[in-house]
Amino acid sequence: MWSATWPKEVQRLAEDFLNNYIQINIGSLNLAANHNIRQIIEICEEDEKETKLSELLRRICYEEEEEKGGVIKTIIFVDTKKKVEDILKNIRNEGHTAATSIHGAKSQYERDLVLQDFRNGLTRILVATDVAARGLDVEDVKYVVNYDYPNTSEDYIHRIGE
Repeated sequence: MWSATWPKEVQRLAEDFLNNYIQINIGSLNLAANHNIRQIIEICEEDEKETKLSELLRRICYEEEEEKGGVIKTIIFVDTKKKVEDILKNIRNEGHTAATSIHGAKSQYERDLVLQDFRNGLTRILVATDVAARGLDVEDVKYVVNYDYPNTSEDYIHRIGE
């Protein structure tokens, strides 16, 4: 049995199914965000989120223009598949055409294509559920937006990068 994280639920599961198991830890057992990641937290009401996201994406576009065509990759995490598609539609309507989505209702083939385009910079904005939070390895992601706060601290750490 292998787990990237070792929450109490997984630990109990291992104890139920394994005899004389050995636990090997790589790194700290204390859950903590990478200290090299700058975190900005802005708490707002649900009805303010769409406007705040729109403002943030405009600032990111301006930053891209200042970098003379540099691609700035942004991941936006939300709670549900429906909300992923709603937000994707809204940001595309605002002119962010290099945006795509990933969630559990997409086939593995579709998810692989979406990630390939995002890694290669063909798309700059990825709207996602937590299906993309764990095991996602994309270089040069500059912004991670938690549109909806995750259910657990572990999910938060996976979203922003370890």
